[in-house]
Amino acid sequence: MQRTRFYAAGAAAAIAASGLAVAATAGTASAAPTAERAAAGSYVVLAREGADAQAIADRLAAGGARITSVNTDIGLISLDTTSSTFVDDTSRMDGVQGVARDRAIGRSPGVAPRPSDVEKENRVTPAAERGTSDSDRAGGKYSGDPLDRWLWGMDMIKAGAAHQKTLGDKRVRVGILDTGVDGRHPDLAANFDRRLSRNFTTDMTDVDGECEYTSCKDPNNVDDNGHGTHVAGTIAAAMNGMGLSGVAPKATIVNIRGGQDSGYFFLRPVSHALTYAANTGLDVVNMSFYVDPWLYNCTGGAPEDTPAQAREQETVIATMNRALKYATSKNVTLVAALGNQHDDLAKPRQDVSSPDYGAEPHRRTIFNSRCVTVPTEGPNVLGISSLGPSGTKSDFSNYTTEVYSTEIEFSAPGGWYRDGFGTASYRTNENMILSSAPRRVLQAEGAVDPKGNITPLGKELGVKKACTANPAPGADRCGFYQYLQGTSMAAPHATGVAALAVSAHGHKSADGLTMKPGAVRWLMAQTATDHACPAGGVQEYVNEDRDETYTAICRGTTDRNGFNGFGIVNANGVVR
Repeated sequence: MQRTRFYAAGAAAAIAASGLAVAATAGTASAAPTAERAAAGSYVVLAREGADAQAIADRLAAGGARITSVNTDIGLISLDTTSSTFVDDTSRMDGVQGVARDRAIGRSPGVAPRPSDVEKENRVTPAAERGTSDSDRAGGKYSGDPLDRWLWGMDMIKAGAAHQKTLGDKRVRVGILDTGVDGRHPDLAANFDRRLSRNFTTDMTDVDGECEYTSCKDPNNVDDNGHGTHVAGTIAAAMNGMGLSGVAPKATIVNIRGGQDSGYFFLRPVSHALTYAANTGLDVVNMSFYVDPWLYNCTGGAPEDTPAQAREQETVIATMNRALKYATSKNVTLVAALGNQHDDLAKPRQDVSSPDYGAEPHRRTIFNSRCVTVPTEGPNVLGISSLGPSGTKSDFSNYTTEVYSTEIEFSAPGGWYRDGFGTASYRTNENMILSSAPRRVLQAEGAVDPKGNITPLGKELGVKKACTANPAPGADRCGFYQYLQGTSMAAPHATGVAALAVSAHGHKSADGLTMKPGAVRWLMAQTATDHACPAGGVQEYVNEDRDETYTAICRGTTDRNGFNGFGIVNANGVVR
């Protein structure tokens, strides 16, 4: 794919106004270091609360560091240096809370190799073991656009009834903090705000492959992964007579990209994206990713971690907590995927996958009292678990046995390929979540050919195509759709419900509508559909060919338990 240099009009002014100052030598709005500079020594420095981040940056620059950005809103400094003693020297500076390598710290569930086996499970299941997938078998009654009949999840959250009252409001702006959004997709273009959208990442050749654009900076309407575009479609695909529609089909989509093409996330881009969302007046932000390279970041580190690794995790926790709190202070409702590790977040199993970038992973003992998965367990975040079409907790979905914790707030349809054991629906595409997909991503996978036709592989995977004679300005004429599953697919259902809540009950602000996150949470909790624990409080997955590590204990009552939090999000309930 050809690369061209791209800079968003007015981006520098917008970021300067938001408190993110960019060094003149940085070159781009987000001043992201290239992969080569990162290897040579790129770092983030977190100033202590109340300390002058710009003054610290000036001191570091005087010592030879090349400052690339200073986020004064949360006190985060990004820089390059050739000093071999930088971490130790800077950690001792007055006003510095922590230092971390500026490298990939997160990956969207389903994009990295292990989670992708979850989200794209139909692509790794032998055909002989699958059920009979009927491409004409509708999965639900929900109707609005032609493909909506496959959206069983919309029935589960009562979106059809909600749409009789409202389709949402374009003044409600939803941030997609993910791998990007295909702004040319015909089901997204009408709601996509390119003026406000930003890409806070720079492609890295070591994880993303060859750069497609000259500056290694993808335009703000591009998604070379597909994860973010799928999320965006569930939230706010337009109800336009073609393709499918989202939970809030008139809400505005804003791409605040913090994830690499490969699905990794950097601490710097993620925190800058959250800061930008706050200062730009976004109402809701969807975060379908978890923070890495540590599956769990621990205060003091896990017993098996080195002191340096422990300090890095503490910096990640402190930075993310500060960014999340800042966003909430600006009335941004934060929604996050609970995770696909089938883990009891109150009693996590050993972590054998971390660190999964930059060093070899090692076995780690995780203590719930000092270890968290972020952003899900960060402050003011609504954690969302996943359900299959039957209402059963998806086998991969995390949960908690600590019922009154804030780890899980709600459940939502996220799909479960193995749902329906003993019926024709078992192991079929229709058990998952259908949503928008970038054409070139499907072409790279071999699901769509160069002419835009669905290939035999694509048909097996359930890929669908829809075209319109009157696309929105800047949109392609034909759009494509794919099935995925995961808590990444559950979270956007909840995000769409939050957007409907703000649409129906938000107050006018200078640039749109606004609603306090606490009020959004309260309304969603009061109206959620009660969903009880399974009989006996134990959910096994033996029939679905899962081992005993997947067996989950559900504790709590019908109206609040460790599988579903306050219940299944209810679109109709929040718009009454």
